[in-house]
Amino acid sequence: MPQACGSVSLRQWGILNDMQSSSSAPSGSVWLAFAVSALAGIGLFFIPAFIIRPFRHQAPGALTLALALRQRAPWGTLAAALLCLVLVPVLWGTANRWRRIVLSLAIVLVTFSAVMARMNYFEWMFHPVDSPQFETEAASKLDKSEMILAVRFGSDARAYPISQMAYHHVLNDVVGGVPVAVTY
Repeated sequence: MPQACGSVSLRQWGILNDMQSSSSAPSGSVWLAFAVSALAGIGLFFIPAFIIRPFRHQAPGALTLALALRQRAPWGTLAAALLCLVLVPVLWGTANRWRRIVLSLAIVLVTFSAVMARMNYFEWMFHPVDSPQFETEAASKLDKSEMILAVRFGSDARAYPISQMAYHHVLNDVVGGVPVAVTY
């Protein structure tokens, strides 16, 4: 007999009985199980992605929630996606056009969430700069009031605009023949 997550079986939820009775439409419990599973799977990815954003205040409680969800997202989104995939064929046969659209959209979002929960999408936003390019002070288009991070070794000096460092956080460079990792 198929088992749900934990020790509660699908029969105890009343889902298996609804799935096995092909003569009638699925009950509300099947739709409810699908909706809860889909919302959980989607939320496990999108809530942390929404809370953890650059250049925005992040309250300690919200950040704690986001990190806890992000830690549980790989297995949680997989379980949600599997349950949704089991329930879609049951619901599809009796669903009208609009419910099929909702089912399709939910499956796409749950699958997307399950895939993205396994990737470090923060690396895409904050990737280190390995080969920085520099301009002379005269050619620079920086505003005079713009803040910079400066590094100097001997006669060699570099200036890194804070506005650019905020997006990358780490920049690898060589200043005066010394390899440096500049971070902000």
